[in-house]
This record gives sequence, structure tokens and C-alpha cells, in this order.
Amino acid sequence: MLDQGAAPPVVPPTSSGASNGSPLWRRKPVERLVSEGGQGEGGTLRRTLSMWQLTMISIGATLGTGIFVVLGTAVPKAGPAVTISFVIAGLTALFSALSYAELAGSIPVSGSSYSYAYATMGEFIAWICGWCLVLEYGVSVAAVAVGWGEYLNEFLDGTIGVTIPDALSAPPGDGGVFNLPALIVVLLAMVFLLGGAKESARANTIMVAVKIGALLLFCVIGFLGFKSGNYADFMPLGMAGVSAAGASLFFSYIGFDAASTAGEEAKDPQRDLPRAIMLSLLIVTVLYVLVAAVAVGARNWKDFEGSEAALAGIMKDVTGQAFWGTLLAAGAVIAIASVVLTVLYGQTRVLFAMSRDGLVPKVFAKVSPKTGTPRVNTIIVSLFCGILAAAIPLGNLVDATSIGTLFAFGLVNIAVIILRRTRPDMKRTFRVPLGPVFPILGFGFCVYNMFGLGTATWVYFGIWMAVGLVFYFGYGIRHSQLAKGAPEKVSADA
Repeated sequence: MLDQGAAPPVVPPTSSGASNGSPLWRRKPVERLVSEGGQGEGGTLRRTLSMWQLTMISIGATLGTGIFVVLGTAVPKAGPAVTISFVIAGLTALFSALSYAELAGSIPVSGSSYSYAYATMGEFIAWICGWCLVLEYGVSVAAVAVGWGEYLNEFLDGTIGVTIPDALSAPPGDGGVFNLPALIVVLLAMVFLLGGAKESARANTIMVAVKIGALLLFCVIGFLGFKSGNYADFMPLGMAGVSAAGASLFFSYIGFDAASTAGEEAKDPQRDLPRAIMLSLLIVTVLYVLVAAVAVGARNWKDFEGSEAALAGIMKDVTGQAFWGTLLAAGAVIAIASVVLTVLYGQTRVLFAMSRDGLVPKVFAKVSPKTGTPRVNTIIVSLFCGILAAAIPLGNLVDATSIGTLFAFGLVNIAVIILRRTRPDMKRTFRVPLGPVFPILGFGFCVYNMFGLGTATWVYFGIWMAVGLVFYFGYGIRHSQLAKGAPEKVSADA
């Protein structure tokens, strides 16, 4: 629950880098995390974001992927019961969102769950969490960018009758050679981010308004073609299919935590971050369930197979006119672009926090005095994600992102319980109801959904974590600022 008008967190001094005898478990004190807020190499981040802009960042990062891109792969797994799959994925996100809200109000810094883990479970677990966030944000940018090209072709076909050839609009292994549209949308997002957080937030707010309008328009038109017979065989593949679809659809909720990565650029983070996280998740869940219910009612679930632009196709089928499908495709182009923009933003801020702690190279913490943004960080991450989007098929990216996210979310639920026990004195602007019951449920849902993913996904995840461990023991553990015993700076309001 929100503590109205609560003061910023007040924590008593603790020793810098508390640990249990091993450098792997050294913890970064909360007051040090807060006091370092905004500080980078050569400049500082600027506090310009309001509660409304933070909410739009979370909605921008979340709303779009599951409906505009992944719906075509989820419906064949669950049938009409895909609506239940959305609810299951939403419940998983809800419990984790409650934990995020409490920690964001208590530790309002960039880094999201990476920073929360650093304060509660130690450096090694923080590194694992941060490495999962790199997978969550960085790879989901690429995955979403791949889907953007599908709707761009729909829009071009409906307006000028020309589409981008498969060789230049699909990655290798998926019928193409190089996905040029995916690279372009990532680079466009990079240009916005280089202009500054406030400017990027304004552009995102406009794009979010467009995407919500497009989805509501789909619901109105799609309802005209609603056939109750499409729900006759509600759960054709059983609960196993619903669970499998729910695990994949958790990808659709990735992004509600994006506001937590803006902790050092929010005007009033203790008050606004928890509100933005919860409000954005509520709006997104309602829209997801509504659109999914209308879509399955308007088209037989068997006809969704292989369709990555399903909503535009439904609009064409219902109206018999290409205009409406083209209009929705235009909305999707803008909608998915906002996801790329905001998730890319989150990725850069996570790496910013990790770099400031010395766990990744310092270049990621350099801040431009002119724009107040980590420019080099943004360019490197954008180029990496753009190339990844152009070269990897969508399916592999989606599930790999989901497992990394679920792992990080599970750690956040544990962090809430630990911080409640170790720092009960902290002022919290939001508290998870029925703690520790809800955090435990959140952790359980994350584990349940992780085991609903396929063997290949676990193999990819294992390889990713192995690479991360090599990097940590080869670089991070030796360059850790906490290990160097850097002087702790505690601000007056820490």
C-alpha cells in the first residue's frame, strides 16, 4: 500500500561493502546506492521525469509486444484459452510488480533489480541479476524490432503497394539474409535517446497514445466480426497448452519494470516510481485481455499459425477493406517503435549502474555534460541490439528473453523479504500487502513459468549465464568499486 506523503528512505550508516567473509557476497549499502544516484563519468543524469512520464515509459516498454507480435505464436499453443494464458502471465507480473514497487520506493536508483540484489544478496547474485537484465532488455529490443518489420510491410503494402523483399526484411534462418527494418528502428530509437531523457519521454508519450488508440479501434471493429462458435472448443490443447502459452506470453509483460531503471532521472522517485509501476501494469493487463478476447472471437484459433501481423489481418477480414488493416498497421509501427525506445532506454541505464560499480567497463558510465545522457553507452547498446535484431529469428529471442526476465523477477521477490528482515527501520513509500506471502507467490509463479519453457530455451540460458560468469570472474570481480574500498559518500537525505 502507498504511504501518502512518506519521507524519503532514512537508513542508518552501515559499513561499506558488508559481507559474510567472501567477496562474492559483499553487499552495497542502501545509503551508498542512493548517494551515488545520477553520478556518472564526466557528468550527471538529470531529474526531469514526472510520474505521468514514468508511467508512459512502463506502458511504452510493455504494451505492444504480446498483442502486435507474439499473439500469432501464442494462440496456436492455447487456442481460445489464450485469454487465460494472459491472465496467468499477468498474475506472475503482478506479484513481481508489487515487489518492484516496494524496492523502487526504497532504493530509487538506476539498475532496477540489479541494484536491489546488490543491496540485499551481495555482488555475485547482483551480477547474475544484472546479466539477466542485459538478456531481458537487450535481447527483447531485438525481438520486438524483428516484429516491427512485419507491420511496416503491412503498412507499405496497404499504402503504396510495395513491400520490402524477404531477403532484407527477415533474419537468416527465417527466410531472409538481413533484417534491415529491425536495424533501422533500433537506430531511430538511439537518435531519440541521444537527445535526452526528457525529450525521449515526450516522444514516447505521443507514441503510447497512438498505440492505445489503435488497440481500442481494433476492439471496436473486431467485435463486429465476433463469432461465438470460435469459443466452442475453448481449451483444445488442455492446461498444458495454456501454461506453455502463458510462459511465452510473459514476454508481453516485460517492460513494466522499465520505470525502475529511471530512478535517477525521476523528479520524485520515492513517490512516483511505485505508482507508475502499478498503474502501467493495470492498464496493460486490461488491454491485453480485451484485445485477445476480441481477436479469438473474430478469427478461428487455428488460423493464427504463422501470423506475426494477426491484428491487421483480422481487421481486413472483418471489414473486407484493406484500409482498416493498413490503419492498424500504421498504429503498430508506432506502437512497437515506442517499445524499442523505452526498453533500449532501460538497457542503457542498467549498464550505467553496473559500470559505475566497476562490474562492466567504465565507458558505459560516461555521461555527456551537454545532454545528461550516457551517449557512448547508448550508441554501443543500440548497435549491438540492431545487429542482433537483423541476424536472429524472432522465436528464439522471445523465449530466451522470458527466462532471463523470470529469473530476475524471482530475485526481486526474494530481495523484498530479505530487506524487510535486515532493514526493518527503512521508510517505505510502498509496502507489498501480506508480506512475505505475496513475494513468495511471486517467486513461485516465476519458477512455474520458467519450467514451462522448452529445453532449447534452457540451453540458451545456460550458455548465456556461462558467458556471464566468465566475464564476472575475468573482469567484474577485479574491478569492483566495492572491492577497492572506494570512500562511501552519503548524502544528507540518503
